Amino acid sequence: MFGPGSEGRRTARGERFDATSDTAAHGTLPLGMVAEVTNLETGQSERVTIRDRGPYVGGRIIDVTPQTAERLGMRRQGVAPVEVTPLTVPSSSAGSSGGRDDPAR
Repeated sequence: MFGPGSEGRRTARGERFDATSDTAAHGTLPLGMVAEVTNLETGQSERVTIRDRGPYVGGRIIDVTPQTAERLGMRRQGVAPVEVTPLTVPSSSAGSSGGRDDPAR
């Protein structure tokens, strides 16, 4: 989950970070891609847009906003096993090609 100091900083796409948005950070999926994140503990899913790079903590595959984390049922702990499923490829791909991630904590 994005930390409290993220609000207002520029993302890898050059946009200002908004903690109430559907922004997510991923290391390899193309910037602008829409993906579905599913919490494997709760079964809850949310669509996010990859707008930043990260996470920079070992063993983690995606960072989401606090609002998205809450909707996924992971707000208290901030970390959960998830599956990330790419849904759309942006017309102008920035970054690496997409793929399906294995669940990770």
